[in-house]
Parts: sequence; structure tokens; C-alpha cells
Amino acid sequence: MFLLFISGTELSKVPGLSAAGANPEVIPFTAPADADTIRFGRPKVVSGLPLDPEGHPSPALITRAAVLEADLPVCVIRAGSYTPPAPPYIELNLSFGRDPRLEPALPEAENILETAGELAKTLFAKEQFLMIAESVPGGTTTALLILRALGYAEMVSSAGPKNPVSLKESVWQDASDRVRILPGGFAKNPLGALTEFGDPMQAAVAGFVRALPPETEVILAGGTQMLTVAALLRALGAQKLPLVATTKYVQKDESSGFTKLAQTLGLKTWAAPLNFSHSPHKGLRDYEIGYVKEGVGAGGSVLYAQRKGLSPDRIIAKTNELYTELMP
Repeated sequence: MFLLFISGTELSKVPGLSAAGANPEVIPFTAPADADTIRFGRPKVVSGLPLDPEGHPSPALITRAAVLEADLPVCVIRAGSYTPPAPPYIELNLSFGRDPRLEPALPEAENILETAGELAKTLFAKEQFLMIAESVPGGTTTALLILRALGYAEMVSSAGPKNPVSLKESVWQDASDRVRILPGGFAKNPLGALTEFGDPMQAAVAGFVRALPPETEVILAGGTQMLTVAALLRALGAQKLPLVATTKYVQKDESSGFTKLAQTLGLKTWAAPLNFSHSPHKGLRDYEIGYVKEGVGAGGSVLYAQRKGLSPDRIIAKTNELYTELMP
């Protein structure tokens, strides 16, 4: 089963940090729109196509292609998104993450860990295989804050070809100054790191995964945000970390430390060999020059399809078809 956790953080509203932040009016709808796209092929919570202002489609379109081609069962879990999605979902009754430069981002972090753990034990303890994905605008920045707080020096990825590294580092500086810690200040206190700097997805997924039986196969579908969840799991005492499935675009992103961080954590990764260079759509071809890269479990959905005997080329072809259908 494919689980999509959708969340929100006030950092998504900081100009330049998130692609969603370029248009503040759509921020509340970005994560639920991704859930809509996986289920219906386009958003229902907001009018318009699942594209950024430059015409680049949400990676939810790739996941949608895998859902259709590989008959991938999906469950949406609302973990602090600003608004609910249109398809049925599980509600965790969480608020969105606050701005950690100004106040603790997740004052209810401990409760989130426990609530998500109860969900895992109650509804998913008998599942043999779970793939967990996320949609959190601004989530790479909260990931950076958690990594720095835990003592990791690697940079996170970005949804654009130019990673706003200096802006992300300035957010860390402001947030850490508020708490008065240096990098690694919460290395032995992951709950403190989540409380001061995290987003609801991080806490919910970490609490969910650590409550599952050890025999459950878990794959974290995403890029540096899911590596951050793995880092939290390690800090919370996990002995075995899940595989992280991403895309080649994240793996090859020279501005991020995806590969080095995975090696530091000692976990296995898999990168979907997507190639949209011959797509008839510029919005998809631009994936090859650093736009979008990953999100909404795109890489993991390709891995699921491959396990079902389907080639990445089939998912690529279906993604092109879905993009064509979106055009007026």
C-alpha cells in the first residue's frame, strides 16, 4: 500500500524557499491538490492544472501514472495540511507547522509521534509492505533545520534548478539563534529538534514507522526530506532504517548531499531512472535540467511499478499521456 502524508508549514510562505511560495494564494491547496491529482488526475480543491507558473507538472502526475499502470492502492493521511483533499482520507487532527524563526514549530510533537504510532498499530500493523510518501511545501527547509539540529552538515535538495542554499541557511541561523543552540545541539534530543524546528509530516511519519512491527517492509518514498525522517528514526533509537526510494534527479543534484547523507546514515537508496528528455512537453523535459526533481512519492511509485513487472519507460509514457490530457 502507498501512504501519502500531506502537511503544511509556515516556512512555505517565505518568498524564495518554496515553489508554492511564489504564489501565496495556492499554498494552502498545494499538498491536498497533490492528493487530488493522484486520485483524480487533477486538483479538485482548487481550480487550475497541477502545474507551476512555468508549466512544470507536479511529480504527483508521475505517481498518478504508476497508480494507473501498476494498480497501486493509495491511502491519504492528512497530517497538518492547511486544507483537506477531495478524496477520502485519514484525519490525524494536527495543525500546520509554525515558523521556527519566531516560535516552536511543533509544540505538540510528542503527541504527534504517539498519535501516528497508534494509527500504525490500529490500522496498518498487519500490512506486509508499506510505501510512505509526502507532500509538504517548504519541507526541504524544515528538513535542513532538523538535520542541522541533529548534527548533520549535508545540504537538502530543492524543487528548482537553483537551490536557495543561502536562504535556507539563514533560516537555520535565525531559528537556532532563537533557541540558542549550535549545529548538533539536539543530537541526543530528537523530540526537542522536532518541537523547535520540525513539520508535522516528519513527526507523523517517524512516529508511524517506529510503531510498525519489525517484519513490515517499509520504503520511504522521497528525497532529502525522507532521509531526514530516517535521521530522526535513527535518533529515536531505530536499529534498522527503511530503504529510501527517490529519483535520479535528486541523486544527481550537486547542490544537495543526498548520497553522502544516506551513506552517513548507513541506509540503502534506490533512484528511479526516469528520462523525460524526449517528452513532447517542455514542462516534463525540464525535469532533466533540474526542475521539480521529486515529491509525492514519484520515485517510489516507479519502484512499485517495477516490482509489478512494469518498466520505467511505461510510467514515462503514461505520464506524457496524462500531461497531454491536462492541456486545454
